[in-house]
Amino acid sequence: MADLETLDDAVAAAAFRRLVWHLRHRDDAQNIDLMGLAGFCRNCLSDWVEEADGTLTKDAARAIIYGMPYAQWKAEHQSEATPEQLERMRQSVAKNA
Repeated sequence: MADLETLDDAVAAAAFRRLVWHLRHRDDAQNIDLMGLAGFCRNCLSDWVEEADGTLTKDAARAIIYGMPYAQWKAEHQSEATPEQLERMRQSVAKNA
């Protein structure tokens, strides 16, 4: 198995940027569904960016990931989660522990 630690930082950064662009393009992919399937979402990515940088605020990190203020993205793209989506998310996030 390839060692993730040996991956060139420039390659990793390019792949990360492509992921963020993809998520911006696919605004139909709800965070709750991403959480239910993979146990992470755009907010997780922004939290990781905030932690890695150490100087960004949560709002600034979210704006980087969403391409706009988070409140604006929620108003324009986020729908209300169903009980089924919430349960899938709960089960998926439990696997992260």
